[in-house]
Amino acid sequence: MPLPAPNLDDRRFQDLVDEAKRLVQRRCPEWTDHNVSDPGVTLIEAFAGMVDQLLYRLNRVPERHYVRFLELLGVGLLPPTDAETDVTFWLAAPLPETLTIPVRTQVATLRTEREEAVSFSVVDPLDVVPCQLVAVASSVEPGKVIHYTDALLASKPFACFDVRPKPGDAILVGLSEPVPRCAVVLRFGCEIEGVGVDPTNPPVVWEAWDGKGWSRCDLDRDETGGLNRNGDVVLHVPRSHVSSVIEGQRAGWLRGRVVDVAEGQHEYSSSPNVTRLSASTIGGTTHVAHSEVIEDEVVGVSEGVPGQRFPLRRRPVVPTGQPVVAQVAGTAGWQDWSAVSNFGESRAEDRHFVLDAVSGAIAF
Repeated sequence: MPLPAPNLDDRRFQDLVDEAKRLVQRRCPEWTDHNVSDPGVTLIEAFAGMVDQLLYRLNRVPERHYVRFLELLGVGLLPPTDAETDVTFWLAAPLPETLTIPVRTQVATLRTEREEAVSFSVVDPLDVVPCQLVAVASSVEPGKVIHYTDALLASKPFACFDVRPKPGDAILVGLSEPVPRCAVVLRFGCEIEGVGVDPTNPPVVWEAWDGKGWSRCDLDRDETGGLNRNGDVVLHVPRSHVSSVIEGQRAGWLRGRVVDVAEGQHEYSSSPNVTRLSASTIGGTTHVAHSEVIEDEVVGVSEGVPGQRFPLRRRPVVPTGQPVVAQVAGTAGWQDWSAVSNFGESRAEDRHFVLDAVSGAIAF
């Protein structure tokens, strides 16, 4: 249990007002009106309010000393952390070549009349890989796949599920390339045959093959109402997506699988028929952080004596999970120095430094 920080002065506003009135009674007995309507009492209350604020600041001094004493013991404040999120970059149109979103690409929230824009930086590079449809098939029995690529090229409709769809039935979509972390649009032409389901909540989930099994895709939107009308299905493909071979066809496979109906859902009474299908990449999702990457900052020139501290120009320092390295120039060229939490186990010849992430300073 921590020791309570004492108040150097525990008087408050009303205590100050009462004390001033008692002094008035002793030193100015002719002042008899001590009601709040008296101009003199108004002045007393005004000064009491100002002194109350000064006492509040005075009582914060023990907290500052408390932090300083902890620093002498080697206990510091926790380093700051940055806000992180995932951002999807959308393409205006499909591209013929891979588009790379590099690290430190800046994005920002919408600036309004009342709020400033909040900027974020990409911390994980993203490759938006183009793709196209190379195969389509269906699976209505475990281990059995029926290809419909030729039928699709001949514009012949095919049933993507069993005659009476059941949980486990799936339509398989083969892409020319695996598209990890990309947003893919599947453009369907469908005949209204899959009756019975609620178009706003069909019992279908979309998944991607990850080399060991099927991983869930995040569904951005489904304009087909469960493959019952013409429209687009936009999917966010997981990071683990890889190509694989299914019935002799290598592709980056996706599938739409019928699942057990949940509360509020209705099952298919017949299979939807697909007449047209195409696929393309329209974006990608990556990780961003509310921070800025600073590289190769020159922190200062050392005098070669122990205990020197060099403040950084940008602070505080947000931990990234990667080791922090300081490069020191000497007669033998640049040498890498390692960051340690303290110098308790450091020897004179060790190339160590301590980084104070809160104050943004390097100590040697």
